[in-house]
Amino acid sequence: MAKKIKVKKTLVQQILTKAGINHKGIQINALEGELPQDYDKSQIFKTLALLGDKTGPIIGILPITEHLSEKKLAKISGNKKVSMIPQKDLEKTTGYIHGANNPVGIRQRHNYPIFIDQSALELEKMIVSAGEVGHSIIINPKDLACFVKADFADILEGQ
Repeated sequence: MAKKIKVKKTLVQQILTKAGINHKGIQINALEGELPQDYDKSQIFKTLALLGDKTGPIIGILPITEHLSEKKLAKISGNKKVSMIPQKDLEKTTGYIHGANNPVGIRQRHNYPIFIDQSALELEKMIVSAGEVGHSIIINPKDLACFVKADFADILEGQ
């Protein structure tokens, strides 16, 4: 009989489990991997780190199928403008490398403002990074927002 391979939980999953937040860990490469049954790409959200000219770092979370409106994010975050944090400064700013940024881990280390696109409110479950490339979590958007103290807002380009 084949042994069941136990996948080690990421730190993000350990934090959520300890806090009693319902979630499920999955292993996917969001851009090219097979999605779990009953999910499509519009449910996969990317976590972007930006720098506001007044507030400093800001986190925007939106579907991987969409583009961020820096103008909208700047306005709702109290900045005149925001810009993506250069990849070379990403780990220093958030604690995570490109592809592993996640709201749970960032909130544990920093008190950056976090904004989740309001389209997540229409979903029962969303998929976000679990803090390691290739690892994600399935979680209720409202549970995630409550845990990381995020606000829902319209941050998508052209909507």
